[in-house]
Amino acid sequence: MLVLLSKLTPRNVVSASENAFKGIFTSLPKPGGGEFGKFYSLPALNDPRIDKLPYSIRILLESAIRNCDGFQVTKEDVEKIIDWEKTSPKLVEIPFKPARVLLQDFTGVPAVVDLACMRDAMNRLGSDSDKINPLVPVDLVIDHSVQVDVARSENAVQANMELEFQRNRERFAFLKWGSNAFQNMLVVPPGSGIVHQVNLEYLGRVVFNTDGVLYPDSVVGTDSHTTMIDGLGVAGWGVGGIEAEAAMLGQPMSMVLPGVVGFKLSGKLQDGVTATDLVLTVTQMLRKHGVVGKFVEFHGAGVGEISLADRATIANMSPEYGATMGFFPVDRVTLQYLKLTGRTEETVAMIEAYLRANNMFVDYNEPQQERVYSSYLQLDLSDVEPCISGPKRPHDRVTLKEMKSDWHSCLDSKVGFKGFAVPNEAQNKVVQFSFQGQPAELRHGSVVIAAITSCTNTSNPSVMLGAGLVAKKAYDLGLQVKPWVKTSLAPGSGVVKKYLDKSGLQEYLNHQGFNIVGYGCTTCIGNSGDLDESVGAAISENDIVAAAVLSGNRNFEGRVHPLTRANYLASPPLVVAYALAGTVDIDFEKEPIGVGKNGREVYFRDIWPSTQEVAEAVQSSVLPEMFRSTYEAITKGNPMWNQLMVPNDKLYSWDPTSTYIHEPPYFKNMTMDPPGPHSVKDAYCLLNFGDSITTDHISPAGNINKDSPAAKYLMERGVERKDFNSYGSRRGNDEIMARGTFANIRLVNKLLKGEVGPKTVHIPTGEKLSVFDAAMKYKTAGQDTIILAGAEYGSGSSRDWAAKGPMLLGVKAVIAKSFERIHRSNLVGMGIVPLCFKAGEDAETLGLTGQERYTIELPSKISDIRPGQDITVRTDNGKQFTCIVRFDTEVELAYFNNGGILPYVIRQLILQ
Repeated sequence: MLVLLSKLTPRNVVSASENAFKGIFTSLPKPGGGEFGKFYSLPALNDPRIDKLPYSIRILLESAIRNCDGFQVTKEDVEKIIDWEKTSPKLVEIPFKPARVLLQDFTGVPAVVDLACMRDAMNRLGSDSDKINPLVPVDLVIDHSVQVDVARSENAVQANMELEFQRNRERFAFLKWGSNAFQNMLVVPPGSGIVHQVNLEYLGRVVFNTDGVLYPDSVVGTDSHTTMIDGLGVAGWGVGGIEAEAAMLGQPMSMVLPGVVGFKLSGKLQDGVTATDLVLTVTQMLRKHGVVGKFVEFHGAGVGEISLADRATIANMSPEYGATMGFFPVDRVTLQYLKLTGRTEETVAMIEAYLRANNMFVDYNEPQQERVYSSYLQLDLSDVEPCISGPKRPHDRVTLKEMKSDWHSCLDSKVGFKGFAVPNEAQNKVVQFSFQGQPAELRHGSVVIAAITSCTNTSNPSVMLGAGLVAKKAYDLGLQVKPWVKTSLAPGSGVVKKYLDKSGLQEYLNHQGFNIVGYGCTTCIGNSGDLDESVGAAISENDIVAAAVLSGNRNFEGRVHPLTRANYLASPPLVVAYALAGTVDIDFEKEPIGVGKNGREVYFRDIWPSTQEVAEAVQSSVLPEMFRSTYEAITKGNPMWNQLMVPNDKLYSWDPTSTYIHEPPYFKNMTMDPPGPHSVKDAYCLLNFGDSITTDHISPAGNINKDSPAAKYLMERGVERKDFNSYGSRRGNDEIMARGTFANIRLVNKLLKGEVGPKTVHIPTGEKLSVFDAAMKYKTAGQDTIILAGAEYGSGSSRDWAAKGPMLLGVKAVIAKSFERIHRSNLVGMGIVPLCFKAGEDAETLGLTGQERYTIELPSKISDIRPGQDITVRTDNGKQFTCIVRFDTEVELAYFNNGGILPYVIRQLILQ
C-alpha cells in the first residue's frame, strides 16, 4: 500500500505558542478572501541585514525561526544566521531541520535496516520501540534497479523489470514492509523513474502547508545528487544515510554556516549548444574556484534565459563541482514548470503568494536588491562551447574541437587521470574479430558503450528530444550505429517516453539501438550489464583502451564498466553522435561521422539540430497531462509490486539465511552508558592511498567480481554466480558489504608497489591478501588499523557503506590531506576518527611508507576535545607529526563520545 503525499505529516513542528518568535507568526491572505495559512514572516523582523542575505541562507533562517524551541534551536542560532555576512567566515555552527528526507532504494534499504535494528535495540533496553518512527516525511523512491541485461529490444523495459523483481524480490518486500511498519514513509515502487527526477516532477512541494502552517520545502537525501531539486528553488543536498536517519527521527542536523558563492549569469547560449555543455563548463569553473562546503547561488539576467530543466541539470552536478548545493531561487520560470508538471493552479498560487510575502521570490521584472556573497563568479552564456568531460573525471572538460588532440595526448601520457601510457607503436592497432557472425573491429578509442542515462540529463526535454533529432537525421541520411556498440536509453521518468512517442522520435532512437531499457539509474551507477563475449575478449586480449560515452555525471575509472578505461560524459545528442561515429578519436569539425546513402560522407553538422528545431519539438511534445497521468499511475503501484505480500509486524523478523537483508551488529552490546573517546594504539596501516580515492573505490556499487570475498560468501550459501546481483542491491546485508569494502578492481594501494586491485599487504606477515581477509586477520589478533590517504578522500556518491564498511573492518582512523564533505561526516557518524595532515604535509613529505605502526593520542574525556584541535600522531620508528582532528562541531563530538550517531539517537530517545 502506498502512502499518499497528503498523508505525510511532519510531527516535529514547534507550536507557535512555544516559539520565541511567535510575534512574527502572521496570516497570509488569499486574494479573494480567506487565508492560505499562517507563516513566520521574515520582513516582520524589520532587520535590514535580512534584505542582503542570499536566498539560500534565508531558507536556513526561516527553518531556525520556525523550529526555535530554545533547546535544539535557540535565539542565538537565529542571530548567527541573520548576521551571516559576519559569522560565516568564522565557521560558526548552526542547527538545521530539513522539511523532509529523500531516500532511494540502494540507500533506503540500509536506512530501513538501521531503523529496524534501532527498534530492536530500544526493545532490548526496555524502552518503547515505537519511538523509532520518522517525524518528518520520508520519500523513498526505488530507482537504482535497472541492470541493462536486455538492451536492443522492443520489450526491454518489461524484460528488465521481470529480471529485477526476480533478483530483488526480497529487498523490495523489505521496503514494502518498512512503508507499513513506519509512519510518515512513502515508497514509490520500481519502474517509476530516477529518484531525483521524481523529486523534481512530483515530490517537490516548494512550499509546505502543514496544519495551516506555511514554510519552504527543504530536503536532505542519501544520494549526493539530491541537489537536483535546487533547480526548483528547494534547498536540498546529499547527506550520509546515517545523518539522514537522525534527521528522520527529529534530530537537528549540525552544520557549519556556509559561505555562498554568487554566480552571475548573463547573455544566452549559442545555437546548438546544450545544457550539458553549460553544466560541464560551470563544473570546471567552480572546481577551479573552490566551492567545497559552500552554497553556490545563481543570479543575474542570464538565469531567466535558462529553462527549469537546464537549471536542474546544473544543480544536479553540485557534487561534481564540490558545492553543498547549486541553488536557483524561485521565479516565474519555476512557477511555469510547476504548472507544466501538473501541480494545481491553487497550489502554485499559494507557493507564489507565500514566497513573495516572505521575500523569497525573484522577479526579474523588478529592481533587484543587491545581495552580499562570500565570493563572486560570472559567465556569459554565449561563451559556452560544445564539450565533453573525461576520460576519468567529471571536471576534466574537453571542447569538441580539441577532442581528437586531447585523446592522443591521453594515449601518450603516463597512467593517470589524463593518461593511458599506450606505446607509440601500439596506438594505431586494429583488432579484427567476429561479432555474431559478422566482421567487426576495434581500436583504441572505439566506443563500446553509448548510454543515455542518469539523473543529470535524461528528463531534460531539450536534450532528450535533441538526441531523438540526431537519431532521425542520421537515419534519414543512411547512418546506423554499429551493432557491437552497446546502446541503451534509461529515461529519468515515464514522462520522457510519452513526449518521445508524441514527437515520433522514439522510433528513430530505436532504429539506432537506443531502446528504452527501464526507468532508473543504469550505466552511470555501473549497471551497464555485460558486453558481448566477443567484444570483451577483443578488448582484454589486445589491451585495447575502449571507450564509453554516457550522459551521466560520474565517469570514475572502473565505475561504468571494468573493460572501458576511457569514459566520457556528454549530452544525450552527443552520446548518439559518438555512437554513430563509433570512436572518440575523431575531429567532428573535419572528419565525417560515417558514410550514408549513395556513398555520401556525413558530417556532424549534417545531423546536429538547431536550437530552434529543439525548441519547436519541446513546445509541441511536452504537455502537462503527461506528468499528471504518469504520477497518478505511481500511486497505484504496478502489478508485480502490488502482488508482494509482507507481514504487518512492527518488529522485523530477521532471516539468518538471507543474503539480502541481515541484522548488522551495530547495537548488539549497547548499554545506556556512552563508551567515550577512544585513542588508537600501535595501529597497522591497512591501506596507503594517494589522491582522489572515491566512495566507488571504498564501497563499489557495481557487479560482484567472481573472485572476491563477497562472491565466496555468496557461493558458500548456495547463490549461483548469475544471481550475485550488485553490491548496491545487497546493501541490506552487512556481511556482504564488509567483504565488498575496498573491493574495487581499480584500487591503487601504495603498499602493493604498483599493482592495481583490491588487495593489500598484511604487515606482520608480509602476506598479500584481499583487503577483507587482511582486516579480519588484524581484527582477530586485536590489532587496530588506520588508513593513509591523499586529497579529496571519499569524493563521489554519498555512500554510508563507505563509512560502515571500514568500521566493520576494524578501521579506527583515516589520516588524509582532505576529505569530501559528506564522507567525513559519515566517518564521524560511524565512530571513525578523521584526521587531516597539516597544510603542505602528507604521507610522502613526512616519509611515511605505511609499514609503520601508528598511535593517535586523544584525551580520555570528551570535554577535553575541541573541534579542529591539533592531535599528535606517533609511529613506532620514532616519527612524530601533528594532524587536525576533523570533528567540526560540538554535536559531532557528542556522536563520537557515543560510538556514533545512531547510538547517540537511541540514548536521547530513551531519555526523553
